Amino acid sequence: MSRLTIPANYSALMDASQTELGIKFIKDFFQQSLASALRLRRVTAPLFVLSGTGINDDLSGTERPVRFAIKDMGDAKAEIVHSLAKWKRMTLADYAVQRGFGIYTDMNAIRADEELDNLHSMYVDQWDWEAVIGPEDRTVDYLKQVVTRIYNAILQTEYMVCERFPAISPVLPREITFIHSEELRKLYPDKEPKERESLITKKYGAVFIIGIGGKLGDGKPHDLRAPDYDDWSTIDPKTGLAGLNGDIMLWNPVLETAFELSSMGIRVDTEAMKRQLEMSGQQKRSELYFHRRLLGGELPLSIGGGIGQSRLCMFMLRKGHIGEIQASIWPDDMRRECRKHGMALI
Repeated sequence: MSRLTIPANYSALMDASQTELGIKFIKDFFQQSLASALRLRRVTAPLFVLSGTGINDDLSGTERPVRFAIKDMGDAKAEIVHSLAKWKRMTLADYAVQRGFGIYTDMNAIRADEELDNLHSMYVDQWDWEAVIGPEDRTVDYLKQVVTRIYNAILQTEYMVCERFPAISPVLPREITFIHSEELRKLYPDKEPKERESLITKKYGAVFIIGIGGKLGDGKPHDLRAPDYDDWSTIDPKTGLAGLNGDIMLWNPVLETAFELSSMGIRVDTEAMKRQLEMSGQQKRSELYFHRRLLGGELPLSIGGGIGQSRLCMFMLRKGHIGEIQASIWPDDMRRECRKHGMALI
């Protein structure tokens, strides 16, 4: 069977009809709160892009996109997006969005290489957002300010959900805790990264782990990141630690584990792009369309990320499996086992 966690004493707090009402309420409320907090306007986004342009998100650099041929374009190859990290930055330039403002969109993706479990589905839906910043904003302090605004929108959403659906009680702390991945490694030197995430998130309830993608003191990264969107190599002069990106992690009381809700960060400038392409041995990517535009100075400095829609709903409605929130494909044995334990997968 695929990886599956059976929550202890699990019982869904809402039936299927209530769950659908909850999903709509959360999505409507949160996206408005997010747009207001970060001064974002909604834009329309693609489901697929042309292959070979460098526009698609490479995630950790190992996942294969779903590809297909376009008959009316001489069988030119297109691929389903993994996310829109690079596309959004080009859109900021094309729409001439001013500093301090940004865009968000509903991103739908297929990640066929995903290992299916309670949190991971082949179908990915998230709010992808991107905002224009200035050179002086490329600091860890500014990153923390933006994370705090996003977390406050999450807190407001939990409050409203608990008001609307009394069976659900609040669990989130009033503030999010910040820690660098190197500090986290030193705190738990004998643990693997995922174990560290669970330990620190259980302790504080909500954590932002800074600096994901670059090598830590033990020569290993906390997790993998592609070299051409988040800046994971710029050194913070205050701490001497690398990275202007990170993950928002919440403690999930149903699954009793750390729960990644968002991957985000300040994006690479031209120097960070060159440096990270060289560090990862991917200098040839500089010849691709997106990379040429960035290296040519055509794209604005930006900060951005993705916030999982189904994940946010799963957390807020205290569900044990993401398949209780979204319609996707699951192994038959997983469906049977989930049904047996009160998790009805859509």
